[in-house]
Amino acid sequence: MMYSEKISTADIAIVGGGIVGLAHAYHALLRGLRVVLFERDGQAVGASVRNFGLIWPIGQEPAEGLNLALRSRTHWIGLSEKAGFRLQQNGSLHLAYHDDEWQVLQEFVALYQKTAPYQVELLSKKEVLQKSPVVNGEALKGALWSATECTVNPREAIASITTWLISQPGFVFRPGTAVTGIENGVITTSGGTWQAQHIFVCNGADFATLYPEVFSEQELVKCKLQMMKLATDDQGELGPTLCAGLTLRHYPAFQHCTTLVKVDERYDVQQPEFKTHGIHVLVSQHAPGEWIVGDSHTYSKTVLPFDSEDINNLILAYMDTFMQLKKYRVVERWHGVYPKKQGSLYLMHQPERGVMVVNALGGAGMTLSFGLAEKAMEQLV
Repeated sequence: MMYSEKISTADIAIVGGGIVGLAHAYHALLRGLRVVLFERDGQAVGASVRNFGLIWPIGQEPAEGLNLALRSRTHWIGLSEKAGFRLQQNGSLHLAYHDDEWQVLQEFVALYQKTAPYQVELLSKKEVLQKSPVVNGEALKGALWSATECTVNPREAIASITTWLISQPGFVFRPGTAVTGIENGVITTSGGTWQAQHIFVCNGADFATLYPEVFSEQELVKCKLQMMKLATDDQGELGPTLCAGLTLRHYPAFQHCTTLVKVDERYDVQQPEFKTHGIHVLVSQHAPGEWIVGDSHTYSKTVLPFDSEDINNLILAYMDTFMQLKKYRVVERWHGVYPKKQGSLYLMHQPERGVMVVNALGGAGMTLSFGLAEKAMEQLV
């Protein structure tokens, strides 16, 4: 008698239990679809838990990126209530300590305050210090206040979302299960065979296992970023997420500001190592006395496992120019890796009928995933 393996079925199959995969599962369940999600590790351990925990619309250009970010923000707020994790609607401050940085912020507000759905305004030094007690007020010109940014603890949020999804009818979670092949709607895994009408491959920085030709053709690169957690005896609250002049040249939101060239040139002359290592500095907070700071950006096809303490020191030194933290200590160091497609906001590619590769959100996975997944599900109708 011939052995015939039983094939389990679902409407939607998702490969990858990070934020991109979870967002697709969430939107599929909202549409009443049966979902199976495969995660090759016991839990998500990639870029989705190695970040600031920021939903960051202010960084997106005033077009599709900003629209997806604001849609994601709405879903994050609603899901935090359902899944029971903390979400702070704490906004952000871009601090200016040089005249050229202040000029960029003024130009940004003039360009977009009335024409794009940013919720921004310029604050004086006094107003900034009222919003955040840890900002260094010396030489501070002012800041751009944005109301849309939110903060979660990514380790808590990813775990809570996964637990909530598991509790929903129609959802099957398969942790510790590697997907080794997909063909004609049939998914071969280390834990059995499944069949689904639609398959979403949200596999992060794994370019080798599924559809390697797609990742090669799309010319994706991997970005390694270094981050740290700081601890201090000061139990105060950060207030808004903080950043300063370096961040202005990192995010596409500011790319149309003509005054940005002066900021770029000054940093290149004074501290060229910032561009060499792709450093800009954000500070977020997940708990009193706990500060998340980073990061650097190194792009390559192959990510080396070795972190540079020189890069960490550059990050901390720049943080010290705009924050006043007393006697902090580094309690964790790590690096994350995310895929990026140069010149594109994300990758959505159909390698075969019924399969969609969703990847390369370029470090904006927490910000864009729920909006992008909503868009993907709408295309199924």
